[in-house]
Amino acid sequence: MKHGSTLFLKLAVFLIGTPVLALGIFGLTWLPKNPANPDYAHILYPIVIGMYVSTIPFFIALFQAFKLLSYIDKNQAFSQISVKALKNIKFCAITISGLYVVILPFVYIVAELDDAPGLIIIGMVPIFASMVIAVFAAVLQRLLQEAINIKSENDLTV
Repeated sequence: MKHGSTLFLKLAVFLIGTPVLALGIFGLTWLPKNPANPDYAHILYPIVIGMYVSTIPFFIALFQAFKLLSYIDKNQAFSQISVKALKNIKFCAITISGLYVVILPFVYIVAELDDAPGLIIIGMVPIFASMVIAVFAAVLQRLLQEAINIKSENDLTV
């Protein structure tokens, strides 16, 4: 693969992480201080804490994706370290999904108090998005592992 395409993907990984970092610094600190309805501001704290905690596996997964692109640059795409990077991305996505499943009851309470049923659907989006990423990473991990196994068998045959 050409270095330019992986450079573009590395830039995309960086650009994906930048708004999340900005939201974590500015948006999530503003929300608990300025709730739309002060009567149920205490319910927002578990949601905000869960969102902050979910940024940890998010940035770990972005770092693993960046490392995977570096392995591709070094022609080490078909190696066990690439499989390990995909495995870490899969576990990070599952962790994010699990965290948002824990947050969802609090989102339900806010939706009931504010009479906003669409909020529950919006709260489910990160769960399904991270599960799609986890399944995709698992499939890629398995395919890459099988390709490595086939490659090692072919190297042993004369």
